[in-house]
Amino acid sequence: MELAQALRDGVVVLDGGLATQLEAGGHDTSGDLWSARLLHDEPQAIVDAHLAFLRAGASVVTTASYQASELGFRRHGYDDPTRLLRSTVGLAREALAQARDEGVNRRLWVAASIGPYGAVLADGSEYRGDYGLTEADLRRFHAPRLRLLADAGPDVLAVETIPDVREAAAILTELDGLGLPAWLSFSIHGGRTRAGQPLADAFALAAAPGVIAVGVNCSTPADVTAAIPVAAAVTGKPVVAYPNSGERWDPIGRRWVGAPALDDLPLTRWVADGARLIGGCCRVTPSHVGTIAATLASIMTYGS
Repeated sequence: MELAQALRDGVVVLDGGLATQLEAGGHDTSGDLWSARLLHDEPQAIVDAHLAFLRAGASVVTTASYQASELGFRRHGYDDPTRLLRSTVGLAREALAQARDEGVNRRLWVAASIGPYGAVLADGSEYRGDYGLTEADLRRFHAPRLRLLADAGPDVLAVETIPDVREAAAILTELDGLGLPAWLSFSIHGGRTRAGQPLADAFALAAAPGVIAVGVNCSTPADVTAAIPVAAAVTGKPVVAYPNSGERWDPIGRRWVGAPALDDLPLTRWVADGARLIGGCCRVTPSHVGTIAATLASIMTYGS
């Protein structure tokens, strides 16, 4: 079954914070390449992290390509960026195969992560947007990575943590002709994108053919809750919702600060408002995803 059909039929559970799980396993993700460094140094660690979320109840794993790019790899001396980017999909497929060997019999999907240009800068720019680049500049940056990841054979492209309507438009232009579905997810603060645009304007871009869901990620649970009905009303498409823990990333200290706010997510309200692809982002663990999966199963059983 294609993911688009699954979202029409019910609710699908996403994974959580890949880097969070890698750090919990003792792996260093503090550098500019973040979890993408392990694609070269410790690829099995990425398979294991994916597998932890699948065991917890996730049906979609998101590849370790969020912060991966030819520009970033070459800046750090890696001479095989194409292979490393493509390997993100293969590692996720390995995790799916192992989960099936362990008896997981629900439908599983691989989402190739397409993070924003700001993630490659590793300076917190993805939480601000508006990098001073033109749409043509952004298209030139994203196009090769999109093609490489699409060719590697994921089930869907996860265009995620996008802070700016202009960057979303650039990516959607380059998606045309790739032959893969995508979801579009913005990083927001309050009722606006990180770059300050109204959410209705941002979500309206998801009317593009091939976009199967639209929504919000790596934002506080409260902001996600408020954004879900807006996304549903603007497009009529399934909404994707995967908040961070509620903590805030400090790009200077390179750490998360503040108190988590993941307890008692209003999942019943989210589903009623149109959320159909639900999980977590930074600081969200397999344990959190397990709770989300169990709660959603209860909601859907009760509502059937």
